[in-house]
Order: sequence, then structure tokens, then C-alpha cells
Amino acid sequence: MKIFASIDFETSNIERNSACAIGYVLFNSNKILKKKSYLIKPPKPEIYFTEIHGITWDMLKNKSNFDKVWAQAIQDLNEADIFFAHNASFDKSVLHACCRHYKIPLPEQPFKDTVSISRKIWNFKNNKLNTVCNELRIPLNHHDALSDAVGCAKIAMKAFELGYVI
Repeated sequence: MKIFASIDFETSNIERNSACAIGYVLFNSNKILKKKSYLIKPPKPEIYFTEIHGITWDMLKNKSNFDKVWAQAIQDLNEADIFFAHNASFDKSVLHACCRHYKIPLPEQPFKDTVSISRKIWNFKNNKLNTVCNELRIPLNHHDALSDAVGCAKIAMKAFELGYVI
């Protein structure tokens, strides 16, 4: 049976290497296996998006940088065959920018986008994470990295229930 990971990043500013939180979920087609999240000290103390995600510099200044957090996370994420993200182009670009910044090898897993999956399967008014989760009755604390990763995993699992095949 394949193991998947859903990943969500929050960033501190417009730079893609400014990850300040990561949430991820390991799951199979019908069950969540593991959930974790970390706050991350970004390269610069510029936090522009506190009003979106609630994360402040005081919450981050004593946390580990991405390279240390990723060293822990990749131990779990290496189990995954495929990464899922809601708006995968964003989360993939954050991951790749952070890896490049810290000279870390890029993970080899391909990304699948639950926005695209949602468009193909359902006919919601839009395919934003909060809309899709609301329509599918998936609890969500939007812009909390772990909650967003759980929401993404549950969207993928609902798609698998309806016959979605990778």
C-alpha cells in the first residue's frame, strides 16, 4: 500500500525561503498514520503575514532554522511515495527554495495538487482549501500549517473514496 504525505507551509514574508511553519501528515488511501508540525526560524526576522497565520517573531526567534527542522521531518517524509499539497505549486516552491537556501538535497517525491483534484471531482463555487474543507465537512483552522495539512490529506482520502487514481 502506498504511503502519502500532505505538506503545508506558512511563510513569514514574500520570499519563498521564509518558511516559518510546516505541518505534515502521513496517510494511506483511507487513514491518517502520523501528524507533525514545527515552527521554523526564518532567515530574516521579517514577519509580514502575522494577520494571516498568527505567527510572530517572538514565537520564532528561538526555534530551529529550516535545515534542522527538515532533518527531523525528512525522517518521516522519506516514507512517503507522493507528496500532496493544496496549491502544490506554492508549497513545492517554498520547500525547494528552503532546500536551496540551506544547500539541502531536494526530496525526490512528486507532488500532487488537491486543488486540481478538487476541480476534477467536485463542482464547488471555488477550490480554496477552506471552501473545499467546508463543503466536505472537514474541520479546518485555516492557515495553521498542521490543520491545513490534515485538511489536504482528508481531501485526498475523500477523492480516493470516489475512485481517484494516481
